[in-house]
Amino acid sequence: MASDTGGPYDPVSNRILAALPHSAREHLRPHLEPVEWTAGDVFYRPGERIDAVYFPLIGVCSIVTDLDGPTVEVATVGDEGMVGLPVFLGVATATERTLCQVSGRALRMDADRFRHEIALLDGQLQQALQRFTQSMFTQLARNAACIRGHRTHQRCARWLLMTADRMHSERFDLTQKFLAQMLAVRRSSVSEVAGALAADGCIRYSRGTITILDRARLRSHACSCYEVIRETLDTALPPHADTTKPSR
Repeated sequence: MASDTGGPYDPVSNRILAALPHSAREHLRPHLEPVEWTAGDVFYRPGERIDAVYFPLIGVCSIVTDLDGPTVEVATVGDEGMVGLPVFLGVATATERTLCQVSGRALRMDADRFRHEIALLDGQLQQALQRFTQSMFTQLARNAACIRGHRTHQRCARWLLMTADRMHSERFDLTQKFLAQMLAVRRSSVSEVAGALAADGCIRYSRGTITILDRARLRSHACSCYEVIRETLDTALPPHADTTKPSR
């Protein structure tokens, strides 16, 4: 059972749950199970039934498409949203693979219970989920255009900033494998791009750990998609007042 009084599993650490009135969170609280994630954990596979949804509190999840060779990330979800969006859209099975990209914590809810709760709470949960869905459409559109229109180092800077936002920290673990999926490039290209950003004083990358040394400088390298996606999220689901995020 999740606590709504602070601590590592406070529901207000998730923007969707934070958007609900206190009474609504209290109603949901008995149905929210605290869980921990480890990088590489798989939540859903294509064709499998989705038996639970997750509200991330910290950490990053990837929705990836497995092609006839490479695996490409199509979207990421952190504390701004929910993992298991197809259930909200009326779909019972996954079409893409979803896995943990950066270790963290979440609140888990049984999918059948989630369906039941959507119909309750005077539409409050449904409205918050609709706003999140719209922000996901923006992310998907931007990701598709970004791959074709922006250079690899710009996209890398954008992804690193987005990950730092979701981790509430300038230091986090991120393997070359996941970074390559994020950027839709080979691992050798990841080494080159990360090395260039490190040489410019933006980051330090050592043994799978990223440390942002100069956020403003890193932002100068990022493409415009970072601002668009962040503004869309902040407008749809504003950060909770008690949530500490890296400064702009």
